[in-house]
Amino acid sequence: FSLYPHMSVYENIAFPLRAMRKSKAEIDGEVRSVAKVLQINDLLGKKPSALSGGDMQRVAIGRALLASPKLLLMDEPLASLDDARKAEILPYIERLRDETKIPIVYVSHSVSEVARLASDVVVLAQGKVAACGPTGAIMQRLDLLPAEERGEGGAVLDTAVLRHDNVFGMTVLGSVAGEIRVPLLAVPVGAPMRVRIRARDVMIATEQPTGLSALNILQGTIVTMAPGEGPAVEIGIDCHGATVLARITEQSRQTLKLRLGREVYAVVKTVSFDPANMSAGLPLEADG
Repeated sequence: FSLYPHMSVYENIAFPLRAMRKSKAEIDGEVRSVAKVLQINDLLGKKPSALSGGDMQRVAIGRALLASPKLLLMDEPLASLDDARKAEILPYIERLRDETKIPIVYVSHSVSEVARLASDVVVLAQGKVAACGPTGAIMQRLDLLPAEERGEGGAVLDTAVLRHDNVFGMTVLGSVAGEIRVPLLAVPVGAPMRVRIRARDVMIATEQPTGLSALNILQGTIVTMAPGEGPAVEIGIDCHGATVLARITEQSRQTLKLRLGREVYAVVKTVSFDPANMSAGLPLEADG
């Protein structure tokens, strides 16, 4: 993370400001301001050797911000961290994206990170641009994703909290595709929420399903059908303007007599979303 080991966290963050010859008062104000955003106030007096990997990453981000960048290049910033530390850092990168308005070029092989953070995606293959476009569109191109990450591909939906159901401990999200129910979220009504519906987590029904435990059923029309890996077929379903992707077998496609233009129901088994906004003790993924 390129921190100076002999300096405290405060001194590391303040380093670019001293190079700009800012006054002591200005430096102190800016350091404490960025420390508040990154929630590292209690680390300011510590040395890097006393920090966790996630803490060091936040300090490095804070120092980079105070260098007044016109753009932030984040090259695999979470690659060396375990899952717990990644979960710790991602909300702060989201805050940087939303609050600083500094453009971020985020380089990653992780589909889940890209789906959560990016507004637009450029896919590189062998040093050349293979595709570019909005995150939602790219995530549905399973052929563009790394082989080991194709199971993470599917729909990315930007939603907002419609209401909370305290009786059943659920939150109802509104999206173009329809309402989506997830475990209770600790966020106010109206709060934005990005969710991901993986193609592997979607079943298709040709009639309105009954007698299912799945809570999230989206009505739509088949707009694309393409062969996938092995016996798989990738079905694109237009749900009121948002496309949900399903991966089923060719045998299932023929049994259900699926064709372009047919009205179907997408039965969502699992919805993935940002755990930072969840009530304590609930899982990252919500069974549909």
